[in-house]
Amino acid sequence: MADRVIRAGLAALALVGLTVGGWAAFSPQSFFDAFPGGGRAWVAADGPYNEHLVRDFGDLNLALTAVTVVALVTLARPVVLAAALAWIVYSVPHLVYHLRHLDVYDTTDKISSIVSLLGALALPVVVIVAEVRRQQAPARQPVHAGPSGTAHQRDR
Repeated sequence: MADRVIRAGLAALALVGLTVGGWAAFSPQSFFDAFPGGGRAWVAADGPYNEHLVRDFGDLNLALTAVTVVALVTLARPVVLAAALAWIVYSVPHLVYHLRHLDVYDTTDKISSIVSLLGALALPVVVIVAEVRRQQAPARQPVHAGPSGTAHQRDR
């Protein structure tokens, strides 16, 4: 079960990182003007356009995505923890900044931006909790057929 939670959390982080990162890195003006889409413009509301800054933001998301994909593919404990921790280190100051600068948004954008930023923080926390639980779970013994032919778990 923990493997599925970890994979789902990492996959969601990778998808968001790839989408946001690719958009910002390869089309920074469009990202600035139109993120998150749907007629909203969260980035443009908060200051003048800076191509370098937007591209760096995109590249950072793509770098996080690369590490997250390695964690997703390998499920190696150190990589899973490193990827999740990197997302947390990135997400906390991002959330704090936006909590301190909500005045640039209308009520709908205040709520939706903070909910999305909280989600971006919650996902890696869920991954870390699932990883810790996965490592603490007792190892399952292989199932074998007993003398009666009935399959059961081997006693420890």
